[in-house]
Amino acid sequence: MKESYSIAAMRAADERTIANGTPSLTLMERAGEALADAVQRAMARVRADEALFVCGGGNNGGDGFVAARILSERGICVSVLCLAEKFSRDCLAVKALYRGTVTERIPRRRYPLIVDCVLGTGVTRAPEGNAKDLISFISSCGAYVISADIPSGLGENGVAYEPHVTANETVCMGLLKNALLLEEGADVSGDVTVAKIGVSSDERGAEIWEDGDVAAYFPKKKSCVNKGTFGSACILAGEGEYAGAPFLAAGACLKSGVGYTKLILSESVFPHAIGKLPACIVRKFRAIDEEILSCSALAVGMGAGVSERLYGTLKELLSVYRGTLVLDADALNTLSRYGAEILKEKSCRVAITPHLKEFARLCNVGVAEVRNDSVALAREFAERYGVVVLLKSNRSLITDGARTAINVVGSPALAKGGSGDALAGFLAGTCARGVPPFEACCVSAYVCGRAGEIAAADLGEYAPDATDVIARLPNAMKSLFSSENA
Repeated sequence: MKESYSIAAMRAADERTIANGTPSLTLMERAGEALADAVQRAMARVRADEALFVCGGGNNGGDGFVAARILSERGICVSVLCLAEKFSRDCLAVKALYRGTVTERIPRRRYPLIVDCVLGTGVTRAPEGNAKDLISFISSCGAYVISADIPSGLGENGVAYEPHVTANETVCMGLLKNALLLEEGADVSGDVTVAKIGVSSDERGAEIWEDGDVAAYFPKKKSCVNKGTFGSACILAGEGEYAGAPFLAAGACLKSGVGYTKLILSESVFPHAIGKLPACIVRKFRAIDEEILSCSALAVGMGAGVSERLYGTLKELLSVYRGTLVLDADALNTLSRYGAEILKEKSCRVAITPHLKEFARLCNVGVAEVRNDSVALAREFAERYGVVVLLKSNRSLITDGARTAINVVGSPALAKGGSGDALAGFLAGTCARGVPPFEACCVSAYVCGRAGEIAAADLGEYAPDATDVIARLPNAMKSLFSSENA
């Protein structure tokens, strides 16, 4: 399992390392050497005979000056472009050691490889002035681009301001950063490598789960088991207009390894269920009864419609249910409309699975604010209400307020109606098997993401729908063990 960190955590780690006796210039030299090595490898790979370093006046620019000096000393042709008028102390010190020419005017010629060392971390608004001009120049060249630490113009939670650099690869210094994984950061950072420069954090980072971490939640079954061993999950449908959603949830739940999958439908939807999912236990909804309450996990909200009646059902379930309650879609929209405070008074474990817009409604903020501060907002919500949040996006965020994980597995093929319903159903089944909610969210996001990748590989990124993804859930789970058998 890997970890990634916020910009604040990275800065704290740098400060602690320096306070413990490693000079800041030593860290800059290590970062510059790692960058130089990466540039030299890339030049050989793309057959570039020279590289242009585009440097700002901060420590990110300092990394560039160090790398340019090292490559020049190795006999490699490099140039430096720098328009900065002010420099950090360390950047100025290493700039003085670079013996090559520093160009102070944007060139008309094009270079085969450009190293982006303009802004680095801490960007909170769109680049202006010289930084804007340099980033626009990099983007216009059509060159192979390597970014030092982070593509210039990329903000804390992966939001890319305009203009920003789109890199072919990023050499991240010291610790992996959340910004390279979330939102547009996943698209503009290219191939990310982490340069070990002697910095470590005493804070817990966001967990990045890998195949082996997820595979641990699918242990080999003993022979003396039965369907009761693996729990029971219930998909409780409402009376909304989107009748297909609970069927998708139940279909995914069936693939999760749970012993029983129950689908409880409204009077109007029930006739459509006949013969649709023969492996499900299907019945009409009458009231919150013992059969529902006895299920190990319960998912509510998919295609349910927003109503006071649903709010009353949620309030009752939170009061009397003892298993794990998964709230998705209209369950979340109903809480947004009628009040999320009922989440504080509950007798069960709760996991919520909002997408960005649903979460913005729950927090009473705009979507842009969620994107700009997703990690902090999700942690705050999880802690305030005592729930696990699975915030769905291109890179989903999972947190219980204390632990945080970022799911980096998935495909744009999942950007289609029904994917969230499938995730909620698979999550309910995973919780029903006895997996704690935080871990169940990590497992479910990963497996559904992998199924999306497989569907895209088989059918392309445009064609797959949720049924195609559900059909590939077994392949996704099987792939977790492929490295063991290789």
